[in-house]
Amino acid sequence: MQFEVDRDNLHRTRVLDDAPRSLIAGEARLRIDQFALTSNNITYAAFGDMLQYWNFFPASTTVTEPGNWGRVPVWGFAEVVESTAAALKIGTRAYGYLPMATELIVEPGRVDGTGFNDMAVHRQPMAGAYNRYVFTETDPIYDPKREPQQMVLWPLFMTSFLIDDFLGDSAVFGADTVIVSSASSKTAIGSAYQASRREGIHVVGLTSAGNADFVRSLGCYDETVLYDDVTSLAHGTAVFVDIAGNADVRAAVHGHFGERLKHSMIVGSTHWDHQSSAVMPEIGAKPEFFFAPTQISKRNNDWGKAGLDERVGAAWERYCDWTDSWITFATTNGAAGTEQTFRALLDGGVDPNLGYVVQP
Repeated sequence: MQFEVDRDNLHRTRVLDDAPRSLIAGEARLRIDQFALTSNNITYAAFGDMLQYWNFFPASTTVTEPGNWGRVPVWGFAEVVESTAAALKIGTRAYGYLPMATELIVEPGRVDGTGFNDMAVHRQPMAGAYNRYVFTETDPIYDPKREPQQMVLWPLFMTSFLIDDFLGDSAVFGADTVIVSSASSKTAIGSAYQASRREGIHVVGLTSAGNADFVRSLGCYDETVLYDDVTSLAHGTAVFVDIAGNADVRAAVHGHFGERLKHSMIVGSTHWDHQSSAVMPEIGAKPEFFFAPTQISKRNNDWGKAGLDERVGAAWERYCDWTDSWITFATTNGAAGTEQTFRALLDGGVDPNLGYVVQP
Protein backbone atom coordinates (compact mmCIF):
# COMPACT_ATOMS: atom_id res chain seq x y z
CA MET A 1 0.00 0.00 0.00
CA GLN A 2 1.20 3.50 -0.90
CA PHE A 3 -0.90 6.52 0.00
CA GLU A 4 -0.40 9.51 -2.30
CA VAL A 5 -1.77 13.06 -2.39
CA ASP A 6 -2.25 15.47 -5.27
CA ARG A 7 0.15 18.26 -4.39
CA ASP A 8 -2.11 20.79 -6.10
CA ASN A 9 -5.28 19.60 -4.33
CA LEU A 10 -4.61 18.00 -0.95
CA HIS A 11 -8.15 16.63 -0.73
CA ARG A 12 -7.45 14.44 -3.77
CA THR A 13 -5.79 11.19 -2.74
CA ARG A 14 -5.12 7.74 -4.10
CA VAL A 15 -3.98 4.37 -2.80
CA LEU A 16 -1.65 2.25 -4.92
CA ASP A 17 -0.51 -1.34 -4.61
CA ASP A 18 2.68 -1.41 -6.66
CA ALA A 19 4.34 -4.83 -6.67
CA PRO A 20 7.48 -4.85 -4.47
CA ARG A 21 10.63 -4.59 -6.57
CA SER A 22 13.74 -6.68 -6.05
CA LEU A 23 16.56 -5.17 -4.03
CA ILE A 24 19.89 -4.30 -5.59
CA ALA A 25 23.23 -4.57 -3.80
CA GLY A 26 23.48 -2.26 -0.80
CA GLU A 27 19.74 -1.84 -0.25
CA ALA A 28 17.40 -2.93 2.53
CA ARG A 29 13.64 -3.30 2.69
CA LEU A 30 11.85 -1.87 5.71
CA ARG A 31 8.37 -3.08 6.65
CA ILE A 32 6.51 -0.09 8.08
CA ASP A 33 4.75 -1.23 11.24
CA GLN A 34 3.06 2.00 12.37
CA PHE A 35 3.27 5.75 12.03
CA ALA A 36 1.65 8.85 13.48
CA LEU A 37 -0.55 11.33 11.66
CA THR A 38 -0.77 14.85 13.06
CA SER A 39 -1.36 18.40 11.86
CA ASN A 40 2.42 18.53 11.42
CA ASN A 41 2.01 16.24 8.40
CA ILE A 42 -0.46 18.72 6.92
CA THR A 43 2.25 21.36 7.31
CA TYR A 44 4.64 19.06 5.42
CA ALA A 45 2.13 18.96 2.56
CA ALA A 46 1.29 22.68 2.66
CA PHE A 47 4.97 23.69 2.62
CA GLY A 48 6.07 20.67 0.61
CA ASP A 49 7.46 22.53 -2.38
CA MET A 50 9.02 25.40 -0.45
CA LEU A 51 10.79 23.18 2.10
CA GLN A 52 11.34 20.10 -0.13
CA TYR A 53 9.19 17.72 1.90
CA TRP A 54 7.81 16.16 -1.28
CA ASN A 55 11.33 15.19 -2.33
CA PHE A 56 11.95 12.56 0.36
CA PHE A 57 9.63 9.89 -1.03
CA PRO A 58 8.93 10.28 -4.76
CA ALA A 59 5.50 9.27 -6.03
CA SER A 60 4.91 6.13 -8.05
CA THR A 61 5.91 6.22 -11.70
CA THR A 62 4.21 2.95 -12.58
CA VAL A 63 0.65 4.32 -12.43
CA THR A 64 -0.15 7.14 -14.84
CA GLU A 65 -3.02 9.34 -13.72
CA PRO A 66 -3.57 13.07 -14.10
CA GLY A 67 -2.35 14.99 -11.08
CA ASN A 68 0.80 16.22 -9.41
CA TRP A 69 1.19 13.30 -7.02
CA GLY A 70 3.39 13.12 -3.92
CA ARG A 71 3.91 11.20 -0.70
CA VAL A 72 3.56 13.05 2.60
CA PRO A 73 6.29 12.10 5.11
CA VAL A 74 5.37 10.74 8.54
CA TRP A 75 7.28 9.52 11.60
CA GLY A 76 7.07 5.94 12.78
CA PHE A 77 8.61 2.51 13.35
CA ALA A 78 9.80 0.01 10.77
CA GLU A 79 11.62 -3.32 10.74
CA VAL A 80 14.28 -4.60 8.35
CA VAL A 81 12.74 -7.61 6.58
CA GLU A 82 15.23 -7.99 3.71
CA SER A 83 18.76 -6.69 3.32
CA THR A 84 21.62 -6.80 0.85
CA ALA A 85 23.57 -4.34 3.02
CA ALA A 86 25.95 -6.35 5.18
CA ALA A 87 25.90 -3.82 8.02
CA LEU A 88 22.11 -3.83 8.43
CA LYS A 89 20.68 -7.08 9.73
CA ILE A 90 17.21 -8.52 9.18
CA GLY A 91 15.03 -8.06 12.25
CA THR A 92 16.53 -4.69 13.18
CA ARG A 93 13.84 -2.22 14.28
CA ALA A 94 14.21 1.51 13.82
CA TYR A 95 12.39 4.81 14.22
CA GLY A 96 12.48 7.53 11.59
CA TYR A 97 11.02 9.38 8.61
CA LEU A 98 8.72 7.24 6.47
CA PRO A 99 6.15 7.47 3.69
CA MET A 100 2.50 6.57 4.32
CA ALA A 101 3.03 3.07 2.97
CA THR A 102 3.64 -0.52 3.99
CA GLU A 103 7.33 -0.55 3.03
CA LEU A 104 10.35 1.60 2.22
CA ILE A 105 13.54 0.64 0.40
CA VAL A 106 16.64 2.39 1.76
CA GLU A 107 20.35 2.50 0.98
CA PRO A 108 21.91 2.19 4.46
CA GLY A 109 25.06 4.18 5.13
CA ARG A 110 26.87 5.58 8.17
CA VAL A 111 25.68 2.48 10.04
CA ASP A 112 26.82 2.44 13.67
CA GLY A 113 25.54 1.28 17.03
CA THR A 114 22.79 3.90 17.10
CA GLY A 115 21.31 3.73 13.60
CA PHE A 116 21.92 4.48 9.94
CA ASN A 117 21.32 7.08 7.24
CA ASP A 118 19.44 6.51 4.02
CA MET A 119 22.05 7.42 1.41
CA ALA A 120 19.65 7.30 -1.57
CA VAL A 121 20.83 9.98 -4.01
CA HIS A 122 17.52 11.83 -4.14
CA ARG A 123 17.56 12.38 -0.34
CA GLN A 124 21.03 13.87 -0.03
CA PRO A 125 20.10 17.51 -0.82
CA MET A 126 17.72 17.55 2.16
CA ALA A 127 18.61 18.01 5.83
CA GLY A 128 20.46 14.99 7.19
CA ALA A 129 18.32 14.92 10.36
CA TYR A 130 15.43 13.61 8.25
CA ASN A 131 17.52 10.83 6.71
CA ARG A 132 18.61 9.24 10.01
CA TYR A 133 16.98 6.06 11.34
CA VAL A 134 17.51 5.27 15.02
CA PHE A 135 17.70 1.70 16.31
CA THR A 136 15.13 1.11 19.05
CA GLU A 137 17.55 -1.24 20.82
CA THR A 138 19.97 1.62 21.58
CA ASP A 139 17.73 4.71 21.37
CA PRO A 140 18.00 6.44 24.78
CA ILE A 141 14.45 7.84 24.58
CA TYR A 142 12.82 4.60 23.43
CA ASP A 143 10.33 2.98 25.76
CA PRO A 144 8.11 0.22 24.31
CA LYS A 145 5.23 1.46 26.46
CA ARG A 146 5.59 4.94 24.99
CA GLU A 147 5.77 4.11 21.27
CA PRO A 148 2.60 6.13 20.55
CA GLN A 149 4.05 9.17 22.32
CA GLN A 150 7.33 8.82 20.45
CA MET A 151 5.51 8.68 17.10
CA VAL A 152 2.95 11.39 17.78
CA LEU A 153 4.85 13.77 20.04
CA TRP A 154 8.61 13.30 19.65
CA PRO A 155 9.10 14.97 16.23
CA LEU A 156 6.80 17.80 17.31
CA PHE A 157 8.49 18.15 20.69
CA MET A 158 11.90 18.25 19.03
CA THR A 159 10.62 21.21 16.99
CA SER A 160 9.10 22.73 20.13
CA PHE A 161 12.37 22.33 22.03
CA LEU A 162 14.29 23.98 19.20
CA ILE A 163 11.78 26.86 18.93
CA ASP A 164 12.18 27.59 22.63
CA ASP A 165 15.95 27.08 22.45
CA PHE A 166 16.18 29.52 19.54
CA LEU A 167 14.18 32.11 21.48
CA GLY A 168 16.25 31.55 24.61
CA ASP A 169 19.48 31.78 22.65
CA SER A 170 18.29 35.22 21.54
CA ALA A 171 17.17 36.24 25.06
CA VAL A 172 13.59 36.06 23.70
CA PHE A 173 14.58 39.14 21.65
CA GLY A 174 14.09 41.24 24.76
CA ALA A 175 10.35 40.51 24.85
CA ASP A 176 8.29 39.61 27.91
CA THR A 177 5.53 37.70 26.09
CA VAL A 178 5.53 34.66 23.81
CA ILE A 179 2.38 34.37 21.68
CA VAL A 180 1.65 31.00 20.10
CA SER A 181 -1.05 30.49 17.47
CA SER A 182 -2.90 27.21 16.91
CA ALA A 183 -2.49 26.79 20.67
CA SER A 184 -4.25 23.40 20.74
CA SER A 185 -1.83 21.83 18.25
CA LYS A 186 0.82 19.56 19.66
CA THR A 187 3.76 21.63 18.37
CA ALA A 188 2.22 24.68 20.02
CA ILE A 189 1.63 22.83 23.29
CA GLY A 190 5.25 21.65 23.42
CA SER A 191 6.51 25.15 22.65
CA ALA A 192 4.29 26.67 25.32
CA TYR A 193 5.33 24.05 27.86
CA GLN A 194 9.00 24.84 27.28
CA ALA A 195 8.47 28.62 27.25
CA SER A 196 6.42 28.44 30.46
CA ARG A 197 9.53 27.21 32.27
CA ARG A 198 11.34 30.47 31.49
CA GLU A 199 11.27 32.95 34.34
CA GLY A 200 9.49 36.22 33.61
CA ILE A 201 7.91 35.09 30.33
CA HIS A 202 4.13 35.39 29.84
CA VAL A 203 2.84 32.70 27.45
CA VAL A 204 -0.30 33.42 25.41
CA GLY A 205 -2.19 30.84 23.38
CA LEU A 206 -4.26 31.96 20.40
CA THR A 207 -7.03 29.53 19.53
CA SER A 208 -10.57 29.05 18.29
CA ALA A 209 -13.64 29.19 20.51
CA GLY A 210 -14.11 25.43 20.11
CA ASN A 211 -10.65 24.61 21.49
CA ALA A 212 -10.43 27.36 24.13
CA ASP A 213 -11.50 25.22 27.09
CA PHE A 214 -8.99 22.51 26.18
CA VAL A 215 -6.19 25.07 25.85
CA ARG A 216 -7.05 26.61 29.23
CA SER A 217 -7.09 23.19 30.87
CA LEU A 218 -3.49 22.42 29.89
CA GLY A 219 -1.91 24.84 32.32
CA CYS A 220 1.08 25.72 30.13
CA TYR A 221 -0.50 28.96 28.88
CA ASP A 222 -0.76 31.95 31.18
CA GLU A 223 -3.51 33.38 28.99
CA THR A 224 -5.85 31.97 26.34
CA VAL A 225 -7.13 34.42 23.70
CA LEU A 226 -9.51 33.82 20.80
CA TYR A 227 -8.33 34.72 17.31
CA ASP A 228 -10.87 37.54 17.06
CA ASP A 229 -9.67 39.09 20.33
CA VAL A 230 -6.00 39.75 19.51
CA THR A 231 -6.49 43.46 20.24
CA SER A 232 -7.30 42.57 23.87
CA LEU A 233 -3.68 41.57 24.47
CA ALA A 234 -1.66 43.75 26.82
CA HIS A 235 0.61 46.37 25.26
CA GLY A 236 3.96 44.85 26.18
CA THR A 237 6.72 43.49 23.99
CA ALA A 238 6.23 40.14 22.32
CA VAL A 239 7.49 37.46 19.98
CA PHE A 240 5.05 35.55 17.78
CA VAL A 241 5.34 31.80 17.16
CA ASP A 242 2.97 31.28 14.24
CA ILE A 243 1.92 27.66 13.94
CA ALA A 244 -1.50 28.35 12.42
CA GLY A 245 -0.12 30.06 9.31
CA ASN A 246 -3.26 32.19 9.22
CA ALA A 247 -2.36 35.45 7.45
CA ASP A 248 -5.29 37.35 9.00
CA VAL A 249 -4.20 36.38 12.52
CA ARG A 250 -0.60 37.23 11.69
CA ALA A 251 -1.66 40.64 10.38
CA ALA A 252 -3.71 41.24 13.54
CA VAL A 253 -0.77 40.39 15.81
CA HIS A 254 1.59 42.57 13.80
CA GLY A 255 -0.91 45.41 13.66
CA HIS A 256 -1.58 45.29 17.40
CA PHE A 257 2.05 45.19 18.53
CA GLY A 258 3.76 47.13 15.74
CA GLU A 259 7.34 47.91 16.70
CA ARG A 260 6.79 46.14 20.03
CA LEU A 261 6.73 42.82 18.15
CA LYS A 262 10.39 41.83 18.41
CA HIS A 263 10.35 38.63 16.37
CA SER A 264 7.81 36.84 14.18
CA MET A 265 8.43 33.17 13.48
CA ILE A 266 6.51 31.09 10.91
CA VAL A 267 6.55 27.45 12.00
CA GLY A 268 3.50 25.70 10.58
CA SER A 269 0.30 25.94 8.64
CA THR A 270 -2.49 24.23 10.55
CA HIS A 271 -4.82 26.77 8.87
CA TRP A 272 -3.34 25.73 5.53
CA ASP A 273 -6.52 26.42 3.50
CA HIS A 274 -7.30 29.84 4.98
CA GLN A 275 -7.89 32.55 2.38
CA SER A 276 -6.57 35.83 3.72
CA SER A 277 -8.33 39.16 3.43
CA ALA A 278 -5.74 41.11 5.41
CA VAL A 279 -2.78 43.22 4.34
CA MET A 280 0.32 42.76 6.45
CA PRO A 281 1.41 45.94 8.25
CA GLU A 282 4.91 47.05 7.25
CA ILE A 283 5.95 47.72 10.84
CA GLY A 284 7.44 45.44 13.45
CA ALA A 285 9.43 42.28 12.93
CA LYS A 286 9.40 40.74 9.47
CA PRO A 287 8.00 37.17 9.54
CA GLU A 288 10.76 34.59 9.14
CA PHE A 289 10.49 30.85 8.55
CA PHE A 290 11.85 28.69 11.35
CA PHE A 291 13.71 25.66 10.00
CA ALA A 292 14.50 23.25 12.83
CA PRO A 293 17.56 21.57 11.23
CA THR A 294 19.34 24.94 11.19
CA GLN A 295 19.06 25.18 14.99
CA ILE A 296 20.08 21.52 15.32
CA SER A 297 23.23 22.26 13.33
CA LYS A 298 23.99 25.29 15.50
CA ARG A 299 23.59 23.37 18.74
CA ASN A 300 25.61 20.42 17.45
CA ASN A 301 28.42 22.92 16.92
CA ASP A 302 27.85 24.60 20.29
CA TRP A 303 27.33 21.54 22.47
CA GLY A 304 28.24 18.55 20.34
CA LYS A 305 25.66 15.97 19.36
CA ALA A 306 25.88 14.23 22.74
CA GLY A 307 25.29 17.54 24.54
CA LEU A 308 22.24 18.31 22.45
CA ASP A 309 20.87 14.79 22.88
CA GLU A 310 21.31 15.00 26.65
CA ARG A 311 19.45 18.32 26.92
CA VAL A 312 16.62 17.25 24.64
CA GLY A 313 16.33 13.87 26.36
CA ALA A 314 15.95 15.44 29.81
CA ALA A 315 13.33 17.89 28.52
CA TRP A 316 11.48 15.09 26.71
CA GLU A 317 11.27 12.95 29.85
CA ARG A 318 9.66 15.80 31.80
CA TYR A 319 7.31 16.64 28.95
CA CYS A 320 6.33 13.03 28.26
CA ASP A 321 5.33 12.51 31.89
CA TRP A 322 3.26 15.72 31.79
CA THR A 323 1.41 14.70 28.62
CA ASP A 324 0.02 11.63 30.38
CA SER A 325 -2.47 14.00 32.03
CA TRP A 326 -4.16 15.04 28.78
CA ILE A 327 -3.35 12.93 25.73
CA THR A 328 -5.03 9.72 24.56
CA PHE A 329 -4.26 7.69 21.45
CA ALA A 330 -6.50 6.33 18.70
CA THR A 331 -5.29 3.56 16.39
CA THR A 332 -6.58 3.02 12.87
CA ASN A 333 -5.64 0.48 10.22
CA GLY A 334 -4.95 0.07 6.53
CA ALA A 335 -5.58 2.29 3.54
CA ALA A 336 -9.09 3.24 4.66
CA GLY A 337 -7.88 4.28 8.10
CA THR A 338 -5.00 6.24 6.60
CA GLU A 339 -7.29 8.17 4.27
CA GLN A 340 -9.93 8.83 6.93
CA THR A 341 -7.41 10.19 9.42
CA PHE A 342 -5.57 12.27 6.82
CA ARG A 343 -8.82 13.90 5.67
CA ALA A 344 -9.93 14.57 9.24
CA LEU A 345 -6.65 16.36 9.95
CA LEU A 346 -6.87 18.22 6.66
CA ASP A 347 -10.33 19.51 7.57
CA GLY A 348 -9.47 20.27 11.19
CA GLY A 349 -12.02 17.77 12.44
CA VAL A 350 -9.99 16.14 15.22
CA ASP A 351 -10.02 16.36 19.01
CA PRO A 352 -6.87 18.14 20.20
CA ASN A 353 -6.35 15.68 23.06
CA LEU A 354 -6.12 12.74 20.62
CA GLY A 355 -3.02 11.38 18.97
CA TYR A 356 -3.55 9.28 15.84
CA VAL A 357 -1.51 6.15 15.11
CA VAL A 358 -1.87 4.28 11.81
CA GLN A 359 -0.96 0.63 11.28
CA PRO A 360 -0.77 0.34 7.48
